[in-house]
Amino acid sequence: MQDINSIIDQVEIAHKNSKILKSTFENISDWLNAGFLSDWALESINELVVNESWKELDDRFYRQLKFGTGGLRGRTIGSIVTSIEKGILSDQDTPQFPAIGTATFNEFNLVRSTIGLYNYCNIYLRESLGKFDIPKLIVAHDVRHFSRHFCELVASTWTQLGGLALIFDGPRSTPQLSFTVRHLKSLVGVTITASHNPPHDNGYKVTFDDGAQITPMHADGIVKSIEAVNLAEIPQYLNKVMNNVITLPKSVDDDYLSALDQNILYPEVFKNTDLKVIFTSLHGTGSIMSVPLMKKHGIEVIEVEEQAQMDSRFPTVKSPNPEYPETMQLALKKADELNIDIVMGTDPDADRLGIAVRDENGKLNLLTGNMTGSILAEYRISKLKEKGIIPKEGSKNAALIKTFVTTPLQAEIAKKNGLKLIETLTGFKWIVEKLKVYEDNLIENMLSSEGIAIDYDLTDMYKRAELLLKYSTFFVFAGEESYGYLATDLVRDKDANAITIIICELAAELRKQNKTINDYLNDIYLKYGYYYEELFSIKYEGATGSTQMQNFLDTYSNSPPTEIGGLKVTQIKDFSNQDIVDEDGVLLPKQMLFFVNLDNGYTYAARASGTEPKLKFYLYAREAISEISELSKAKQKAYDTCRRIEVALTEDARKRAEG
Repeated sequence: MQDINSIIDQVEIAHKNSKILKSTFENISDWLNAGFLSDWALESINELVVNESWKELDDRFYRQLKFGTGGLRGRTIGSIVTSIEKGILSDQDTPQFPAIGTATFNEFNLVRSTIGLYNYCNIYLRESLGKFDIPKLIVAHDVRHFSRHFCELVASTWTQLGGLALIFDGPRSTPQLSFTVRHLKSLVGVTITASHNPPHDNGYKVTFDDGAQITPMHADGIVKSIEAVNLAEIPQYLNKVMNNVITLPKSVDDDYLSALDQNILYPEVFKNTDLKVIFTSLHGTGSIMSVPLMKKHGIEVIEVEEQAQMDSRFPTVKSPNPEYPETMQLALKKADELNIDIVMGTDPDADRLGIAVRDENGKLNLLTGNMTGSILAEYRISKLKEKGIIPKEGSKNAALIKTFVTTPLQAEIAKKNGLKLIETLTGFKWIVEKLKVYEDNLIENMLSSEGIAIDYDLTDMYKRAELLLKYSTFFVFAGEESYGYLATDLVRDKDANAITIIICELAAELRKQNKTINDYLNDIYLKYGYYYEELFSIKYEGATGSTQMQNFLDTYSNSPPTEIGGLKVTQIKDFSNQDIVDEDGVLLPKQMLFFVNLDNGYTYAARASGTEPKLKFYLYAREAISEISELSKAKQKAYDTCRRIEVALTEDARKRAEG
């Protein structure tokens, strides 16, 4: 292999000849000059340079892998896999080494982030909490390429730094990590996952002591701590030392399974049930808890055999995301073969859930995240009122929580049921941040008014609800349009495992009434009006795409549209510039999110995805109906109008991205 100076010279020439970006040249040079890279990494960079794989080098080195409010996420397998990275392929087609690059998810970025996270936690323990404890970390991982290796490397690094690290004996879901961090009173947790991203991605999701994904309060400090880590510190932690890493016992799984049971409001509905469901984990972690939970309550669960095996390639689907119809095709086919009415599928880390149910014509239709969330919200509110947990007239101390981009139907459900509606920025971390606030308010208010200190987690669920309604805010249900939902505060992340059993509870009750979930949804439309939503995205891959996406965002703020598809813009809410305050009176952080009202009463929103290189557009329609016979016409009108708006938005986005 040529020496480092020679590689840098060739990269510099490529930059001068406009073959790679300036930032790519600078980042490659910085890493090569730092002298911390392993031999395989140096050989991999050299191979890409020799082969003049300039686009690949741009994609790998055009920026530093950004540690956002959730952690890290990026490609761990390059578009081009070098011969040294490929090594001897395993049966799962996982390369021997992850893709080298400042913008890729590899062991160098992972170790540096773990050192920074440890340093932040150490200081936080001492200076903010006044404790001199050993920082405690729990690490979980899903089924992706290198996930187990990365999990062990994080735990090994943590213990070598002086901390206590605990790991599961195999893959586990993101919501289980959230529960376990809180349950075992760990300071921090990490899940190695890229959720529903393509197979070539992986990531590093950080959860703090409340079980919730980190928000800027911690994220900003963690980022600064990571940036302060000298690259020269990395090599000493690249060899795993597992002697002091603790493997969690089976009892931790049992505790989570018991917590999932608390999502059931009427367990007796499952007595003598003949309910059958088709379930797919899409090669991920969903079957670990969802299947035993459903079977425990007498539900016949039929898994999609081709997708039941955990597999980092996700070989039977183009994308392991249950919101895509093509991803659920095997499950739908099996349901039709066996004449089963309900299909459920979880994404690889089992925080999202996709559902299909039969319509009045017997056809299986996938519900959108907005539909599922609205069904669950209506069901939970009605049953909580029925059980007397919340007053029949509602309470402003009971809250339905949703993100701004989630359907306004849920806002209407909250309003008509007398509940407080909390809308948050996009990302489930903002939803569960509220749960911590409500918990803290309860503890503080009880102590000041009654002189009583309570252990929140050890307080019975029904008693906790009573106290929250009196002293704080009781959390009723939360949902986001991107197929994430939460019904109890024992977990502080979206939880597909829990939602599977709630859907089964609803279905079992409806069967006793000779009704279906589709009937239930139509009843909601008749009660609140027909709401229709569309989500579409525009991808911007690599370095060039990043620039194009930023062009769009800048122009939307500086030169917003005045009309779209022949419809006049009547109002724009710019979350990047305006002060937005929620129902609790809290000023929300600025975010590149735009809400646009049109003169026909429809609305759309635009934002950049926080986890993938794409722009997301959300279209919202509402048509009033007074009887079910009007539903078909309302659906067609909403669909046709949204199609026209989508075409216009796509063309407008193209022009803005090109600058």
